[in-house]
Amino acid sequence: MAHRGPPGAAERHSAAPVLFEIFGEIWAVRSRLGQGVSASVYRVSSGRAAATAAAVKEFRADPQGVDYGYRKERSVLEDIQGHKNIVTLYGVFTNHSRVGAATRCLLLELLDVSVSDLLVRSTGGTRPERGHSLWLVQHCARDVLEALTFLHREGYVHADLKPRNILWSADDECFKLVDFGLSFKEGNQDVKYIQTDGYRAPEAELQNGLAQAGVELDGDSGCTAAVDMWSLGIVLLEMFSGIKLKDTVRSQKWKDNSAAIVDQLFATNSAARPAIPVYHLRDLIKSMLLSEPKQRCTTETALLSPFFSIPFAPHIEDLVLLPTPVLRLLNLIDDSHLHNEEEYEDILEDMKEECQKYGSVVSLLIPKENPGKGQVFVEYANSSDSKEAQRLLTGRTFDGKFVVATFYPLSAYRRGYLYQTVQ
Repeated sequence: MAHRGPPGAAERHSAAPVLFEIFGEIWAVRSRLGQGVSASVYRVSSGRAAATAAAVKEFRADPQGVDYGYRKERSVLEDIQGHKNIVTLYGVFTNHSRVGAATRCLLLELLDVSVSDLLVRSTGGTRPERGHSLWLVQHCARDVLEALTFLHREGYVHADLKPRNILWSADDECFKLVDFGLSFKEGNQDVKYIQTDGYRAPEAELQNGLAQAGVELDGDSGCTAAVDMWSLGIVLLEMFSGIKLKDTVRSQKWKDNSAAIVDQLFATNSAARPAIPVYHLRDLIKSMLLSEPKQRCTTETALLSPFFSIPFAPHIEDLVLLPTPVLRLLNLIDDSHLHNEEEYEDILEDMKEECQKYGSVVSLLIPKENPGKGQVFVEYANSSDSKEAQRLLTGRTFDGKFVVATFYPLSAYRRGYLYQTVQ
């Protein structure tokens, strides 16, 4: 049961729950993460343990009691669980509010920033080029392709791939797909209108137009997994260029010669990037954006692209944008303190005492030599603690110096791989 406060103007406007009772436990609503036509998504935390957080997707009440959107997404999610790049479904429940009808809900893994959020921030930072680093583009591309490979092998088409539906997992250090409300089994398309404007493949555009005109299509004549590849191509092109392409892909110039526009976007955003990896990425994206669906690359062939064989180091902006359980503190320690054992031990103790104020510290490392010389690496028990620490430590002074706090990949930290990030 979800409990709401007394009815009032604010409640009538937002109808946002205050508490959910989920499987016999009270969860508090902390914020609304998103709102769509058919559902809203909330960040919730357990009343028993504040560190236990999740997401609730609450579907609008269906007056006819069919609950099609809820049943469809639940069915797809239950069928595709178990892949690291697909959001985890913890369970389902019914929300009985004090006002209004009962609503159906999904209890989901709580994820962090979306690619849409990252695109908004891509114009800032210190890099001379627009868009995101090749490290970040590669990371996102590989994760999404792994998810789509699994999804397509299971016979499903996502059918609404876009930046808002690709989210970062701080604890798993990867991007994950969410929102399967338009997904369908290939060869049995039971959704008339698919994909979002700006990320819609040409064949889906045509099919949507026919459906709007009242033309009935057989399931066998529906769209294929190739529509997902088109959408991913647009997402990656936006990440590389730092430009929203909705108007571009709707233009006649794009329809006449999309390859030339892709070439132009790469030519104007490649000056500060290494040439060979950029060419590989350009060719990969162009293979996803072919007008003929059957000619587009599949997820398997895309993962064989030479672009994925090139190792990249993250920019410092990447490590600020993407949370992990490991915090890296810069601009703190002089070399002179590293070679005086007594001073070094005092600094270790002071840093551990300070960092434990913000959460449970698993380990703390201050390398005496490069790579990572003089930097402070703090591994927290979870990403919630590290995010709180990053928020509170950034800009603080320590021994007269301003602290710079970024995140750091947990997998690299545990391997002892302390690479030098690109500034």
